[in-house]
Amino acid sequence: MGEAVWPAMLRGVVHVLAWSLATGAATTLSWWGVHTVMAGTAYDPPRALPVTAADTNTREPEPRSTAASTQRPEPSRSPSLSPPRKPTPSADASTDTSPATTASASASGQVKSYATDGGRVVFDLGESSATLVSATPDAGWSMQVWKTETWIRVEFAAGAERVSVFCTWHDGPPRVEIGTY
Repeated sequence: MGEAVWPAMLRGVVHVLAWSLATGAATTLSWWGVHTVMAGTAYDPPRALPVTAADTNTREPEPRSTAASTQRPEPSRSPSLSPPRKPTPSADASTDTSPATTASASASGQVKSYATDGGRVVFDLGESSATLVSATPDAGWSMQVWKTETWIRVEFAAGAERVSVFCTWHDGPPRVEIGTY
């Protein structure tokens, strides 16, 4: 009776070993296939185009048609009774630079570029507000953007190094400060 058990146990061990190898091979093949497909389609935030010297000159206001039905009314700047909002970081600085926003903002302000050790930031500075046009980190630097109704902060980071570009307009015309820490 003992001799009949060994072949059955051996057959069971072989089945478990074959099942384990087949499962491991299938899992590896599936992971490799998914990894290969996702590596080619993973989302990377778009990089901003470099700003040339010609782009940073003051632009003349473009004539506006008052009969245009696609124009949106300017948001009112009346004081609000709601509590101040906390800034929300966004990974992509170009979220507010739709063609309509950029065109209307640049018609009323002055586009200025600021080069730092960590990257380049371009603002459209109006009389009483500012708009972030683009922010591009240099190679090896990452970037984070915070925006509120009265200021914009762009921070470039590489290891322990930080460069912050801070544009404020809460108590007067927009002004830009650059700090390294």
